[in-house]
Amino acid sequence: MLNRVILIGRLTRDPEMRYTPNGTAVSRFTLAVDRPYANQAGERKADFIEIVAWRQLGETCAQYLGKGRLVAVEGRLQVRSYETQEGQKRRAYEVIADTVKFLDRAGQQGRTSSVAAGGRASDDWESLGEEVNLDEIDLIDDSEEEVPF
Repeated sequence: MLNRVILIGRLTRDPEMRYTPNGTAVSRFTLAVDRPYANQAGERKADFIEIVAWRQLGETCAQYLGKGRLVAVEGRLQVRSYETQEGQKRRAYEVIADTVKFLDRAGQQGRTSSVAAGGRASDDWESLGEEVNLDEIDLIDDSEEEVPF
């Protein structure tokens, strides 16, 4: 079985950073992804997809991303069920990010940088202060934890 999602879009708002009760970082943001076709009036529609990034990836996204930034997200689709206070059953569809690639830079376009789950900034970024290059490190996903929002 395979559950992989790759999306390219723009953030609709700044990432929201929280921590679980045991101190695990989790960041949420919404990605606007254009549909590949226009309607009869020539207008293009977009889908708004919730993205969840855990641990170091979440902290890095919260630190460097903001509303309007263009990113590529690779991860897996997750469906959660919950019940509202009124007793209605609901489902939440979200992408759990493994990798987030920054396709533009705040105030500058044309550069790409990437962040992988559990990654860390390279020495080049520290010295140049421009490009963020992060090493890919496997992530042990504990997204079964209670999300604090």
